[in-house]
Order: sequence, then structure tokens, then C-alpha cells
Amino acid sequence: MAKIIGVKFKNTAKVYYFSPANEKDKYQINSGVIVETAKGLEYATVVFDVKEVSDSELVHPLKPVIRKATEKDEKIMRENNKKIPDALEFAEAKIREQNLEMKLIGAEFSFDGKKLIFYFSAEGRIDFRELVKVLASHFHLRIELRQVGIRDETKILGGIAPCGRTCCCAGAMSDFCKVSIKMAKNQGLHLNPSKISGLCGRLMCCLSYENDYYAEVYKKMPKIGGTVGTPEGTGVVISNDMLKLITKVKISKPDGSEVYKDFPTDRLDFKRNVSTKDDDDEDLEDSDKILG
Repeated sequence: MAKIIGVKFKNTAKVYYFSPANEKDKYQINSGVIVETAKGLEYATVVFDVKEVSDSELVHPLKPVIRKATEKDEKIMRENNKKIPDALEFAEAKIREQNLEMKLIGAEFSFDGKKLIFYFSAEGRIDFRELVKVLASHFHLRIELRQVGIRDETKILGGIAPCGRTCCCAGAMSDFCKVSIKMAKNQGLHLNPSKISGLCGRLMCCLSYENDYYAEVYKKMPKIGGTVGTPEGTGVVISNDMLKLITKVKISKPDGSEVYKDFPTDRLDFKRNVSTKDDDDEDLEDSDKILG
């Protein structure tokens, strides 16, 4: 067993483990700490206090917490954050001057103030060597430009998703997960791009959250539009309630009338849904593909 604390860095939802400077120290949640990383000293926010976890859950050796953030450290962070809008404005102006086809997304200063990182998106590769020279000459810092994908852009900028909550990628997800059209089909969703796409234009990340359940239940449900046997005769499947395991069936009567009735799925006689290899190959589309 090892004692650790969990922290998050700016613009991330992923929790990182660090070794406490002193095992007897107490760390207040949402307070700041200075930690050692591969990039040098960085400011992080405490997610949970010291606790013990199994060595199998850790990647050793753990980097240490250098100290709890002091008032001076907090001041440095505030000053760094205050400089970001001006840095973005200057960089935007230079991008326009050089007619570069790139969209500036954000920027951040390293904790020690020796490096300034700009994040941007673009459709292809961008030759920004001249831009880096101009920025380095103006800021007198080491300049780094990082190109990110459209999903990363939404993660950095954030926003409100169709459900009314903060985008999963910006507020809850530690890493992007693979999302496919098949997940939407498993959940019985209409394959309307506006209904199953997030702010980034890709498939919504939340489709993967309950996919294991829906994938299993999907195999037990009849196909929409398929014919099933019911206690009241043969009918056509209109819809499935995959949570209640109930199927709505349209039954045609001998007199020409039609009735719609709900039946527990286990009372119906039908051929189970079984995905073929071809179906799987067709549906295994990465969420980076834009629905058209």
C-alpha cells in the first residue's frame, strides 16, 4: 500500500496521483499545491486528501508534492492568468498578419513563467515557424504552439451540451473514449446527426457510458418493424422500451382493425438480434468521423 493524494491540472478532468510531502500532512480539497512533473514545477488543485491505495493501481515511482501553495504561488498563478487575454490578442493579430489558416483556442503560461503555450486548431499542417519567432521576440519567453483536434478544442473551450450540463469532455472525462454509430443503434436512438452529435460535431461521448447495458439488452429485443408472435396473435414491432423491457406491437384483427398493445419482451416469440461481422465492421466508426 502507498499513500497518495489526487490532484487535477488546469483544463483537465483527469486525476493524477502524487506522493504527499509528509504523510501526516492534511490537504484541503480545492486548495492548491506545487508538484513536480516531467515539465518541471506545476500548480495543481487537490481533488482528495491523503489516502492509501494498492501498489497495483500505481505507476512507480510517484512524483512528490513539493509544498502546499503559498500566497506567493497563488499570486503567480493569478498574474499568469491575467496575462493570457493580452497574449491571445497579440497572437491573433500576428496570425491575421501572416494569413495563417489556424484558429487560436487558448493559451497558458508555465508556472515558472519561462514558457508560453498556445493551442490552436487547423484543417491541415501549418508552417508557423515565422509566427513562433515573432511571438518569442515579443514575449521574451520560450514559445510552444500545439495543434489540437476538434474534440480537444471543445474540451479546452467547454460549453453546455444538449442535456443542459457541461460537456462531458470538459467536466467529467479523464480521457476520450471511442464512440461508434453502433452504440446509438443499440440504444434505439434516431440516427439524426443533430440529435446524437455533441458541440464538436462528433458523436456524443455519453453514448459510451451505458453501452454495455444497451448492447446486452439489444440482443434480447425484437427488431423494429419485424414480425413477432404475441399471446393475442402475430403483430409488427412498433417500438422497444429498453429500460422496462417492454415492446409495443401493432396487431391486425380479422375485421381489418388494428390495435396497439405493450407486451413484456419475454412473452413474445421472435428471432433474437444477432449482429453479424459485416454489421460490426460497418458500425465501428470512430467518433472523429463527422456524421453526414
